[in-house]
Order: sequence, then C-alpha cells, then structure tokens
Amino acid sequence: MDFRSLIPFGRAGVPAANDPDPFGAMRREMDRMFGDFGRGFGALPSVWGGNGAKATIVPRVDVKETDKAYEVAVELPGVDQKDVTVELKDDMLIVSGEKKVEKEEKGKDKSWHVVERAYGAFTRAFEVPRDIDGAKVAAHFDKGVLTVTLPKSAEQVAKTKKIEIKAA
Repeated sequence: MDFRSLIPFGRAGVPAANDPDPFGAMRREMDRMFGDFGRGFGALPSVWGGNGAKATIVPRVDVKETDKAYEVAVELPGVDQKDVTVELKDDMLIVSGEKKVEKEEKGKDKSWHVVERAYGAFTRAFEVPRDIDGAKVAAHFDKGVLTVTLPKSAEQVAKTKKIEIKAA
C-alpha cells in the first residue's frame, strides 16, 4: 500500500473536509514534508553526500581492524593523488584535499542540462587509538581509493591474546 494514500489530503495539499482534527492533519503533512525532504533532488545517490556542484563534500570511509593494524579506506573518485593530504596530529588522522572543477567547454552548440557532480575542498578527521606506531603509518592511493594503514605498536601486538570460547 502506498504510504501517501494514508494521508488525508487532496491534490493541492488541502485537508480533507471530513478530518475532525485540522491540527493533526497539519502535523501529518509537516511530518510527510520533512520525511520527503531531500528525496527527488536527483535520481542517483552521490558518494560525496549531496547533489550538485554546491553540495558539501563528505567522502565515504571504511575503517577496519586486523591483528596488526587499522586500515582506513577513503573513496575519492575524480580526485588526483596530488590534491590529497594525509596528516597524523597527536591522536587524529586528518585526510583533506580538493576535487577541482573541470574546465567547462563553452560554445554556441553546448549547454549544461544536469550538473550533479560536486566540487570543492573536503576534510575528514578520525581519532586514532593510542596503540599505533606513528612512525610506520603508510598511505596508498589506487583507482580513486586512498588507503591509510596504521600499524599497531609491537608491544600491543605482543599483548594480544586470543581467548578460546568453550561450549557449555
């Protein structure tokens, strides 16, 4: 069943005449409007967290832990490696950069109909565990994905002990 069919509104958003509670109807309409906000601005989701050239750029990130290291993978499609900076300050990993606007071709026979790609500067910061070896942190950029490896200190790796789970 379509959710919208449950809302007591006509075509122009006018409350149904038989609604005993006009304020309840108004609240339902406001809830629907806020629920629908953001939908319909573009058919395709953006990996940058928004639609259009003026959108806020927020790269998608995966963080995983292995026995010996933490790995942070940052999706940066369309960004050149030279436009990305990775820093480790105190207990923060900071990834920043800029996706630059491509040169627009101008002419009598060309005009833009849809612009969904986002451009501009971005920064992501992550608090890192204290057990990493800062001297061995490495970053690798391949096919639009930046992977930062934060190795655990030798002491921490040595302290790790796997506990066997026994059946009852």
